[in-house]
Amino acid sequence: MPEGAAFDVLDVVDAAEERGEPAGVREVADALRVDQPRASKLVAAAVEAGHLRREADQTDGRRTLLAVTPDGRELLEAAHTFRRSVVARVTRDWPAAERAAFARLFTRFMDDFGAVNGPAGEG
Repeated sequence: MPEGAAFDVLDVVDAAEERGEPAGVREVADALRVDQPRASKLVAAAVEAGHLRREADQTDGRRTLLAVTPDGRELLEAAHTFRRSVVARVTRDWPAAERAAFARLFTRFMDDFGAVNGPAGEG
């Protein structure tokens, strides 16, 4: 699985877990703006790599839910730590108000970028 796609799939499932919402292939497809066969392949690769596990949905026996494994959580934490450290190094000499403005604007940019372009390779 490509590294970017691995992180994207893990991020989707992790975010759903943080919100207390179930995540399956459909949610991954919707979040990444890919079709379900592509999402299914990405999920299968994440499961095979040991980053996700499939669980039965206790409320709907026809549905399979996804959960981040300890290895997947470790991978996510390492990626998030690296990203935060890069931003911290780049902005270390910026005044606090500028760092706060950058964080707000960068979040908005990423949200809008995703809305306009979809996942990598589609735009």
